Amino acid sequence: MIPSPCINVCKMADDLCAGCQRTIDEIARWGNAPDSEKQRILAAVTQRRLKAESELICNCSD
Repeated sequence: MIPSPCINVCKMADDLCAGCQRTIDEIARWGNAPDSEKQRILAAVTQRRLKAESELICNCSD
């Protein structure tokens, strides 16, 4: 059993949940998805979080 990445911060922003970084389609499919699909969704969530974090890094020159 793969636990949901939901952290109860359910607010859609830019087509992604601000809390778990899943699309509305991924959220809707989660309950009936096989573990292989859940793992794919979690991998996509990880990539989205890494991308968001890298965009926060300032590449400013002093």
